[in-house]
Amino acid sequence: MLQMKIPHVAMTVLALMLAGCAAPVTGPRATLHGAATLQAQSTLGQVILSSAAWPEGHWWERYGDAQLNTLVAEALTRSPNLDMAEARVRQADAILGRAEAADGLQLGLNEHTTRQRFSEHGTTPKPVAGTWKWVNEATFNGSYAFDFWGKNRASIEAAVGVTHAVEADAKAAQLVLVTSILRSYVRLQQAWQQRDIALATLAQRQHILQLTEQRVKARIDSNVDLKQAASLVPAAKLQVAQLDEAIELTQAELAALAGQGPDRGLALVRPVLKQTRASLLPTSLPAELIGRRPDVVAQRWRVEASGHDIANAKAQFYPNISLTGLVGLQSITFTNFDVGGSRIGAFGPALSLPIFDGGRLTSNLAGRNAEYDFAVAQYNATVIDALRDVVSQLVALRAIERQRSLQQEALDTADQAYQLALQRYKGGVGNYLQVLAAQLQLLATQRQSLDLDMRAFDADIALARALGGGVLPQG
Repeated sequence: MLQMKIPHVAMTVLALMLAGCAAPVTGPRATLHGAATLQAQSTLGQVILSSAAWPEGHWWERYGDAQLNTLVAEALTRSPNLDMAEARVRQADAILGRAEAADGLQLGLNEHTTRQRFSEHGTTPKPVAGTWKWVNEATFNGSYAFDFWGKNRASIEAAVGVTHAVEADAKAAQLVLVTSILRSYVRLQQAWQQRDIALATLAQRQHILQLTEQRVKARIDSNVDLKQAASLVPAAKLQVAQLDEAIELTQAELAALAGQGPDRGLALVRPVLKQTRASLLPTSLPAELIGRRPDVVAQRWRVEASGHDIANAKAQFYPNISLTGLVGLQSITFTNFDVGGSRIGAFGPALSLPIFDGGRLTSNLAGRNAEYDFAVAQYNATVIDALRDVVSQLVALRAIERQRSLQQEALDTADQAYQLALQRYKGGVGNYLQVLAAQLQLLATQRQSLDLDMRAFDADIALARALGGGVLPQG
């Protein structure tokens, strides 16, 4: 057993004093801010608040499309992106397990058998000296490191923070996936509705072509008018073909997002999304936003992990104190290996203390401080961006609601103008150019109305994502 004499104790105390003097006193510089510190009262002042306005767990079901719900369910179980996120969570759990294991008792079994020649002029006495012998040894080895300075505890806490951050990243990946599916699904519905407009336009132009042919026969219009009317029919058919292509491409995109092959996309039928025009916001915004947004939660856990990394780096300046020991058997012959006289054992404390390391530990601590400052700056930026994201979608929804009434008025006026021009053309009063101009204006207005409806869907989806997408409060 190791015995520490008084001079050794004095040297140890001196070393501890030197180590304490070596530790720098500077720390991280960044300041952590929360969403509650950001001023948003004026911006959100006219919004109706409700404590029930947070997105629910399956918030996409409010659009009332069973096919969409099925696609999202398939994606959540089959997407490779989510598989990768879950694998990172398991990897972080394994790292945490290693950190926890380092704080416990370590036991191991060692056994070796070697054929060895002992020197005639070494420390081994005769009759073994100068001969070849089998050396056999089997031992149980154990060690335990005392965590007086909290180094192991800080490593465990840092690993816990990283694990929670990766778990939040997995939630963020899930939210991104669901949002991507919904936005692609909205584009699919938009393509189908645009196809309806294109088909209606094709029918109108074919009807106008027939009227023009009749007017040419009646010598009211010229062949120039007939050629103009005829040239617009293939253009309308081209528009329909382009939209058919867009539908097929979006179907394939949705199949890929759901983690499946393109044949899954061919089975998709026309979407039937219901418009939701709610403009409520939660009463606890922005304070509770930091617990709802998975990206904000993940960044907060990284700040926590970085703080524990600093504690670990500080503990590196202090000594490692551990107990080690072994028990076993040792013999230079096989016959005596298992007898009582072959027993061996050792036990004693061990101390390791850095004194002069060329600034390695100081630089390590400075690096950890800088990593903490970086993590805090990222967190603050993420919170600011999260609140901006909510406000941006809210502004978009407000603008769309104001534009809808104006757009409906424009659509009604354009339709009336077209019907009037068509009636005049049938009656032989108007000319073809008037009908064409009115039709083009109506077509443009219909597309603008459709785009406005799709923008409303997109902004509503984006607002749900900005509010955390049904993720329960964490951290």
